[in-house]
Amino acid sequence: MSRAGSIDPSHRRPQVTHVPLTNSQRLCAIADVPDGGAVAAHASIDGVPEALIVLRRGERIEAFYNICPHAGRRLDWAPGRFLFDSGLLVCAAHGATFTVPDGKCTSGPCRGQTLLPIPIALRDGDVYLG
Repeated sequence: MSRAGSIDPSHRRPQVTHVPLTNSQRLCAIADVPDGGAVAAHASIDGVPEALIVLRRGERIEAFYNICPHAGRRLDWAPGRFLFDSGLLVCAAHGATFTVPDGKCTSGPCRGQTLLPIPIALRDGDVYLG
């Protein structure tokens, strides 16, 4: 536990530090990620299907597990549908807000924590697990 009542996501699954590019998986096209917004993506990580979120601000793109660090619930209010308020990603379950694209929680029950990152590679206009 990292804060009273919150779950540290690193205890749910190991953090992925490297995924070989020979097995890289395409997550989405860069053009599909709206500036200041997000898209849902799916990938198999260590043989387990995972829901991901890809965030973009200008030329910077980052990917994370689609899991709020507060209670381990998905961030989207419906599959692939994300809430934003004043440029911040809002967790649909408890209202925590996260900066785009770095995934830092700025308010709510997991303030000071971050979304669990996934390494990515940008190639030929696409975002790959990598």
